[in-house]
Amino acid sequence: MKIFISADIEGINSIVDWSETELGNPEYEKFRLQMTEEVKRACIGAHKAGATEIFVKDAHDSARNIIFNNLPDYVTLHRGWQGCPASMMAGLDKSFDAVIYTGYHSPSRSNGNPLSHTMNTKIQHVKINGEIASEFVLNSYFAASQNVPIAFLSGDYNLTKQVQAICDGIETVATKQGVYGAVVSKHPNITNQEIEDGVYNALKNSNYKQNVIKLPRAFDVEVQYKKHQAAYSNSFFPGCKLVGNDRVLFHTDNVNDLMVTLKFIL
Repeated sequence: MKIFISADIEGINSIVDWSETELGNPEYEKFRLQMTEEVKRACIGAHKAGATEIFVKDAHDSARNIIFNNLPDYVTLHRGWQGCPASMMAGLDKSFDAVIYTGYHSPSRSNGNPLSHTMNTKIQHVKINGEIASEFVLNSYFAASQNVPIAFLSGDYNLTKQVQAICDGIETVATKQGVYGAVVSKHPNITNQEIEDGVYNALKNSNYKQNVIKLPRAFDVEVQYKKHQAAYSNSFFPGCKLVGNDRVLFHTDNVNDLMVTLKFIL
């Protein structure tokens, strides 16, 4: 069994402020450790369930967050940004049996996490077919294009509810609950164990193979920017058009074009 893990940080246990997410900030170091621990527990759970290959994509900001020596030696780690449209899913292809997400967070314009956003903080939102999209949605569309199912996700409570509404077969663990500008978390020892057990349970049950996210027939996309100058500039990308002062629209029928366009206009 070959497993792909995409790891973010804003959805890990108890993280609440941007300073705790930024490489070089003193507060960042302890949350970097927690991010690494949650990934480690996911790897252990997957290995116990029979995974023989585990590929981890460090998918937050610098993509230089995970402390590799703290992970089991059967893990392969992808650090830095490759530059491909897959972005947080770089390295995923049809050879993988399942995808696992750790540290994921609520989408922009959501009160589910004080750090809610989608891809970056320069935009108000990305809407796909009228619905605000999370990074989970975007990345799971890419996984679906490779016909790879989603087995597990950990992150804030609000996101876990959204994920289960999309596909109730996905095993989830809520690491914290956002309360506007605050978060409420169980002790990390508890949620760390829940992640390990949740991944194990998800992969031991072959039902996860049914969790390939259904792709829309077409993608009508709206990106609203915080700065009208950014909207104007990005509206020149092929297929995009400026609407009003701060929104760019585009339409596509396939995931590859979706990911390529978002790579250049976000």
